[in-house]
Amino acid sequence: MRRGPTLSLILLLAVLVAGVLPLAAQDKPRSGGELVFVVPSEPPSYDAHQEETFGLIHPTAPHYNTLLRVDPTDKTGTKPVGDLAESWTISKDQLTYTFKIRKGVKFHDGSDMTSKDIKATYDKILKPPAGVKSLRKEAYEAIASIDAPDPTTFVMKLKYPESSMLLNLASPWNWIYKADIIAKDPHYYETHIMGTGPFKFVEHVKGSHWVGKKNPDYWDKGKPYLDGYRAIFISSSAAQVAAVRGERAMIQFRSFSPPERDQLVAALGNKITVQESPWDCLNFVALHHEKKPFDDKRVRRALSLALDRYEGSKALSKITLVKDVAGIQVPGTPFATPPAELEKLAGYGRDIAKNRAEARRLLKEAGVPDGFAFTFKNRGIPHPYEPLGIWLIDQWRQIGLNVKMEMIEASAYHPMLKRGDFEVAMDFQCGFIVEPDLDLPRFLSTSDANYGRHKDTVIDDLMHQQGRSTDMEQRKKLLRQFEKRLLDDEAHVIYTLQWHRIVPHLAKVHGWTITPSHYLNDQLDTVWLSE
Repeated sequence: MRRGPTLSLILLLAVLVAGVLPLAAQDKPRSGGELVFVVPSEPPSYDAHQEETFGLIHPTAPHYNTLLRVDPTDKTGTKPVGDLAESWTISKDQLTYTFKIRKGVKFHDGSDMTSKDIKATYDKILKPPAGVKSLRKEAYEAIASIDAPDPTTFVMKLKYPESSMLLNLASPWNWIYKADIIAKDPHYYETHIMGTGPFKFVEHVKGSHWVGKKNPDYWDKGKPYLDGYRAIFISSSAAQVAAVRGERAMIQFRSFSPPERDQLVAALGNKITVQESPWDCLNFVALHHEKKPFDDKRVRRALSLALDRYEGSKALSKITLVKDVAGIQVPGTPFATPPAELEKLAGYGRDIAKNRAEARRLLKEAGVPDGFAFTFKNRGIPHPYEPLGIWLIDQWRQIGLNVKMEMIEASAYHPMLKRGDFEVAMDFQCGFIVEPDLDLPRFLSTSDANYGRHKDTVIDDLMHQQGRSTDMEQRKKLLRQFEKRLLDDEAHVIYTLQWHRIVPHLAKVHGWTITPSHYLNDQLDTVWLSE
C-alpha cells in the first residue's frame, strides 16, 4: 500500500514554500558570467542629460553612478537611497540639503571622483553651456544654488520646499560626469563614456551590440557580481522573443506583451521566470478645448462615462500592454487612489448602464445629435495604441457616436499634437519615477505638453500646493482634488488603462527587481547568474 507524505515532510515543504529556511548556497550571489540582454533600440547619443530613451539607459547605465538612486529592491520604485552620496541631512526649514560624498570613488581612467564632479554635473543639467541641451533643467526650478565646499560635501539650497526633491535627485538620467572633461568639452559625453560605475566600457558596434566589463576597482566592494554584460540590439519584437526562447539572450528589460510572455513560458517552462508590475506609462485621450463640441465639459465627461474600464481591462490585458484601472498615480505606489475613491469619479463607477445613460443625457443636453461623427487620431504603433483605439471607438459607439480612427505614422504624431491638428487624439505619459511632481506637470495650463490646451488656474494652484507641501497626507488630499477636477468635474483628459510591464527572463538571472519604470534598475551591480 502506497503511503502519503508524513506530517514532518508536509511541514518541511510548508516552511520551504513560506521562505522561512535560510537561503541555500546556490541562492547566494555568485560571481562570474556575462549577462546577455536585448535592447529594442540604440542610443541616439551617449549623454543621458540630453536624452530620454531606454535605448540609451539600458546598455549604458552600468558605466555610471548618480548622486542618489532608487532602491534596487523596492518594487514601487519610489524609495531613494544613496549612490555616490553616502548620507545626507535636510535643514528644518527644508531648504538646505547637505550630502556627504563617498571617499575612494574613482573614474574609469583612475582619477578620483569628488564633490567637484557632482557640482559640475548639476551645473551642466541646471545651466547647460551654449549649444548643449538639458531635458531636465525645468525639473529643478526650486534649486537656488549648489556648492562643493570640500571634496566630500555637496550642498544644495532651495528657493522653497519641494517634497519630491530627493526622488528627483535619484533620477536615473543624472549620471555623474567628470568636471575636468566637462570644462574642456561639454559635448564630450555625447560620443564618449567616462564614469564611475560598476562596469567599464569595451565597445559599441552600431546595429549589433554594446559590451561592458567588470570594474575591478569599483567602490562598492564585492560588486558587481558579473564579469561583464553584452547588450544586443534587436528591433523586431518577434526576433527579441526568439532570442530569449533560444537562450541566446537572457532578458529584455523594457517589456514583452502577454502573448509573447505566454509563448516563452510554454517554450521554456521552469527555465523562465516572469516578473510583472503596473507600469508608469499611460494612454489618455486629449480633447481639443478650442474645437466644438469638445469645448463643452459635458461632452468630454460623456466620452469618459462611456468607457467600461473594468471589462476593458479583462479583455485588453490578455492581448496588449495594459491592465489596471487607475487614476493619476500608478496602483500600489504611495499616492495611488484607493479603488473605492476611484469609483466615485465619472466613468469609474461599476454600473456601466447607468454611466452610459448619463453620457447620452449629457450629449443631448449639450446639443450633440445622435450619430455625431468625429475622427480619433492615434499613434501608429501596434501596442498598446491600436487595440486601445479600437476599444475606445467601440465604447463611444455605445452612446450613439460615430467615430473613425486615423493612425498617424509615429514620426508625424507628435508634430500633429503640437500643432493642435486634431479634435480628439491619443496622448501618453511615461515617467521614470512614480512621483506626482514628475508625472503631472503636463496638465498645467502653461505646459507645452498640454495638447488639449485647457486653461485651468485651479489645476495649476493645486499642483503647486501639493508640490510644496511636505506633509504626505496633505499632498494626498490635494492630489485627490486635482484628480477629481482633471478627470471628473472638467474632464480635461480621459484616462484609459494603466500600462502593465511584463519581463520574462531566464531563471538563472537573479538580483534584478521589476519596478513601474523601465528606466530604473539598469546599473546591473546587483545582478548575478546561478550558472
